[in-house]
Amino acid sequence: MNQRKTQPFQDIGDDARRQYIDARAAFEALEAAQAQAATVRGGMYWKTVNGSEYLIRTSAGNAQKSLGPRSAETEAMQRSFAARKAEAEARLKALKTTVQRHQRLNRALYVGRVPAVVVDILNMLHDQGVAQHFTVVGTHAVYAYEAAAGVRVESAAVATRDVDLLWDTRKRFKLATQLKRLDSSMLALLRKVDKSFALVQGQLYTAVNSQGFEVDILRREQQEQDPHPAHLSETEEDFWVVQARNAEQLVSAQRFSAIVVAASGQMARMHTVHPLAFVKFKRWLGQQPDRDPLKVERDHLQADTVARLVEEYLPQLLQPTA
Repeated sequence: MNQRKTQPFQDIGDDARRQYIDARAAFEALEAAQAQAATVRGGMYWKTVNGSEYLIRTSAGNAQKSLGPRSAETEAMQRSFAARKAEAEARLKALKTTVQRHQRLNRALYVGRVPAVVVDILNMLHDQGVAQHFTVVGTHAVYAYEAAAGVRVESAAVATRDVDLLWDTRKRFKLATQLKRLDSSMLALLRKVDKSFALVQGQLYTAVNSQGFEVDILRREQQEQDPHPAHLSETEEDFWVVQARNAEQLVSAQRFSAIVVAASGQMARMHTVHPLAFVKFKRWLGQQPDRDPLKVERDHLQADTVARLVEEYLPQLLQPTA
């Protein structure tokens, strides 16, 4: 291939870099606060049964469990829980306010450029408890790498109107359980982001919204225990996940995550694959004889760009990956 003449990276500037570092720290603190608050969801109350009082622990779904009759020990448990819950809720509220302020600063300083719909989808997956089942692969992963590096890659390397989500079939039972708990389908969850999302006829692994933005859900090629065909939920109108060639390489790859920022300033955590695994896969993909020639050029561009990004800005990641 000819040596590219363009400069592949644009420095975001000191002000934007400092703002990203501060915003990322606030977002990560919010994540920790959310995890802590989750441990004290629900409540505790005293219930009288046959003249005796029992301490009852309730879950967020209103499931109830007795912790024993009233005693010095259970009274201490109730006081401790109430104090921890109040502290967790206060911290969560304060950090939400802090993150909102940082999001306004992100927008003012042009910190991010990830499509807003992608950030909204990532946050929805987290909020619904299914983020661990999906990995962002393909072009949008580059946003995570450039965020970690504090630069922007050339626009041609991130130009796309679809996001690829790789479903880990090894965790399919956990996803099914969570969707049942939510009484939802994957498509219904996606419609929480944008009501216009609909499955593409004849291509039921893809949903597209009214703006033409697509979400593709992929899986590794079938292995012994994998269902085939693979339907994401028991709901009739839901994704039928497509097999992607050599996707096992991505499923088993080392993971990488970064806080990404939309042009609006909104933030989300993107889970993707290690950048060197991305490079390896893109180079393999670009060598396939039946690959669309227009996509081959982008495959090579993305592989070369991310490889150079790691070498110049993320040298700590220069070690063998799975």
